[in-house]
Amino acid sequence: MSFRIVRNSRFRHVFAQPSKRDNCYDNIKITKSSWDSNFCAVNPKFLAIVIEAAGGGAFLVIPLQKTGRIDVNYPLVTGHKGAVLDIAWCPFNDNVIASASEDGIVRVWCIPEGGLSRTLTEPAVELCGHQRRASIVLWHPSANNILLSAGIF
Repeated sequence: MSFRIVRNSRFRHVFAQPSKRDNCYDNIKITKSSWDSNFCAVNPKFLAIVIEAAGGGAFLVIPLQKTGRIDVNYPLVTGHKGAVLDIAWCPFNDNVIASASEDGIVRVWCIPEGGLSRTLTEPAVELCGHQRRASIVLWHPSANNILLSAGIF
């Protein structure tokens, strides 16, 4: 004799509704570079998303309260010659973000207090130590101004 056992899910009485379109972020072309890193990062003020951009790497930095359709001409953070592979917000300063790129350079950017009003092309710090691509950036969670970057040989 065989018995069929059906597991009851403890979530069987949970119901959800999708968020309304005006509460979502729309019209963003997310990067197609598949890599074991983050294509988006969030902090209490901003949402950063690596996007597909012609002529090198770029990412969006959007204030969290700005939801809805994002304009195609929205200001970007640009400056990398290769695709951006990873981004990470500083845990001690909500306006500082680091980006790693295929061009082998890690850049640290200072985002203005109200968000971007024009395209940001000049980083606060440029770290050139990788011979090939810089794949991952990670801020130290308890020590200020400590940034790890890793790449592939």
